[in-house]
Amino acid sequence: MSTADIRSVLRGGGDRFIYLSSALAALNGLLFGFDTGIISGAFLYINDTFAMSPLVEGIVMSGAMAGAAAGAALGGRLADTLGRKRLILLGAAVFFVGSLTMAVAPTVPVLVAGRLIDGVAIGFASIVGPLYISEIAPPRIRGSLTSLNQLMVTVGILVSYFVNFAFADAGAWRWMLGTGMIPAVVLAIGMLKMPESPRWLFEHGREEEAEAVLERTRQGDIDEELAEIRETVEKQSGTGIRELLKPWLRPALVVGLGLAVFQQITGINAVMYYAPTVLESTGFGDVTSILATVGIGAINVAATVVAIALIDRVGRRRLLLTGIGGMIATLVALGAVFYLPGFGGMQGILATGSLMLFVAFFAIGLGPVFWLLISEIYPLAVRGGAMGLVTVANWGANLLVSLTFPLLTANAGKPQTFWLFGVFSLAALLFSYRYVPETKGRSLEAIESELRENIGTTETAD
Repeated sequence: MSTADIRSVLRGGGDRFIYLSSALAALNGLLFGFDTGIISGAFLYINDTFAMSPLVEGIVMSGAMAGAAAGAALGGRLADTLGRKRLILLGAAVFFVGSLTMAVAPTVPVLVAGRLIDGVAIGFASIVGPLYISEIAPPRIRGSLTSLNQLMVTVGILVSYFVNFAFADAGAWRWMLGTGMIPAVVLAIGMLKMPESPRWLFEHGREEEAEAVLERTRQGDIDEELAEIRETVEKQSGTGIRELLKPWLRPALVVGLGLAVFQQITGINAVMYYAPTVLESTGFGDVTSILATVGIGAINVAATVVAIALIDRVGRRRLLLTGIGGMIATLVALGAVFYLPGFGGMQGILATGSLMLFVAFFAIGLGPVFWLLISEIYPLAVRGGAMGLVTVANWGANLLVSLTFPLLTANAGKPQTFWLFGVFSLAALLFSYRYVPETKGRSLEAIESELRENIGTTETAD
């Protein structure tokens, strides 16, 4: 895209364009969320077509996680080489193919293949959505805009629940899964006229184009920000992913990997993937279970909106600690619910309420804060690769939880499984209190500069 083209696209500029471009990039989150939610409802009816053991159920469910881990491993490098925008377009195409494959799958292996393909696209999306937004947004609203990606994850989950409910009476799981082609097309069309990230453009020697983007997306003088970007690029010339192992970046690596694993082993996607199945076990019917998950999805969206409103005012760290504390309490309560008698459907109502509160606390803390922080704390030269590495860990943990959840509940029981998630949540709280920094209101270059200063100039030069 030429400079003239960019200036044409950015006509009107300022915050209006920032919100538009961020909203379009956040559709990556919608794909992420849609895949998470759609399989939970479809799963109730896939067993009517294909008889599956608990192990095979886990393989089908976790197929997307394995694909996402692979997509994240590739996506970090592709984001740094192809660019953020091209990777978004590639991810949309891959998601379309995966959704189509699942919709027409004649056998379980083909269904798993479709889940794997879908997962690769989700791996791309989970990296490039927050990355693109964080690099194009000004510091004063970067937190809320980057968290818009997480909001769209929750919207995608909620939309998928409505789709599941619409097809529930017919048990049309193929239509449920095939509907994923629609957001993929919307994302691809929407991103076609959006510009590349200004920081990526600058890093690749396209300074005039980068300046054109910044001129239209900032209020006031851009010279200081350009100077910061120029200094950072020059300082990082010739660096690679191995830079993450140097002393000055180890704290950022520890924070990213730690939060990546804790976000999953505390149980959020076990809840999202298996919520209808869990609720069905409390005495709810199929359609009632799916309808209850719509309420859970709505709470997820509402709590994420609250987080977006607060994250640039309250700060990342405070929201994170508050959210995890609430998760611990609700997981303890959720496990206890299964020891109650199931009279009058009360067990199902209490389980639904506990799930709603658990999701709400996740949505104000560990959900958005993790994705925001990993888009902020890594230097420009390795940002895509570092986010790829951390996201691989996230999807690897997701794979482990989704694969083992049916086995854990079948052998240990649901109460013990949710209490185990509570123990992991307590560990996450202690980890976050000790290691997670505050990045509110600071430029990406300032965050990097502090990391270097904290370790000392001598070690930085090693």
